[in-house]
Amino acid sequence: MALKASELAKSMVAAARGQLDERWPELREYAEAEAKKLAQTLIMIERLKRRGKINKRQAELLLDIQRNTSRSVILTIEGLGLLAAEAAINTALGSITDTVNGAIGWKLL
Repeated sequence: MALKASELAKSMVAAARGQLDERWPELREYAEAEAKKLAQTLIMIERLKRRGKINKRQAELLLDIQRNTSRSVILTIEGLGLLAAEAAINTALGSITDTVNGAIGWKLL
C-alpha cells in the first residue's frame, strides 16, 4: 500500500489543530506547511525502503531531522512553549502511525 502525502498531511493537520486549538488561526499556515514536509519525508522513506536503499535506523534518523525542523518552525511563533509544540507534532504523527508503519513494514512512528 503506497502512502499518499495529501492524506497523511490532512490527518496530521486535523490532529495538530486539536492540540493548537486556541492558537490555530495564528499557527494554521505553519502547521499545514510542516505537515506537508513531514508527509513528504515519510513518502521518501517508504520509497527508499521499497528499493532497499534505507534501513530502519537511517529512516528513524531522517524522520528525526524533519521532526526537529518542524519543532523549530513551530517554536518560532512567539509564546508557544516547547511542550505545546512537541504535543502538536506527536499528536499529528500519532494520527498516521498505523498507516505509515503498515506501508513501510517497520515500527517507525
